[in-house]
Amino acid sequence: MRKSAKLRKAEIVATVLDLTDRIGPDRVTTGAVASQIGVTQAALFRHFPTKAALWQAVAEHVAERMTTAWDEALNLGNAPVIRLRALIAAQFAQIAATPALPMLLFSRELNVTNAELRATFHGRLTAFRGLLAREVGAGQQAGVLWDDVAANDVAVLLTALVQGVAIRWALGARDFNLREEGLRLFDVQCRLLAVRGE
Repeated sequence: MRKSAKLRKAEIVATVLDLTDRIGPDRVTTGAVASQIGVTQAALFRHFPTKAALWQAVAEHVAERMTTAWDEALNLGNAPVIRLRALIAAQFAQIAATPALPMLLFSRELNVTNAELRATFHGRLTAFRGLLAREVGAGQQAGVLWDDVAANDVAVLLTALVQGVAIRWALGARDFNLREEGLRLFDVQCRLLAVRGE
């Protein structure tokens, strides 16, 4: 049975992510994608007229999944530190579910040849940092986090924590549980930022 255009596009995007994980984003070609799916390149181009359009669809798919995960995380509690932890957990879960993500963010495809792809990911990462800063600020206002460090600076440190653990996971053959290790280090960071009784 012939697949609908929507299902075929989703299959193509999933295949690009799989190939990105297995061979690296800079080696993903439309020919490799078509071959993996079992269609011709001409059939692939009926859904995505250019390679840039294909990568943009990949970026939008990943960005949409991240945004949904963040929205769900923010509904998991009413305390700022609980929401912060949920946001960090959600981001690690997204990376674990899409192992190609760390490589994609640092690829030549993203950083040199595809401005739209770079802009999409930059926008989502900026939004993530903004959500973290908002929750840090709320924790500072509630008196549970030190307020002698700017909320934006704490958000940058937390973003760097996520990226650093993700890169270590990707380069180390994924030999540890990404979410568990990330949350362990987040908890360490939180203890350093927490206001203690006099």
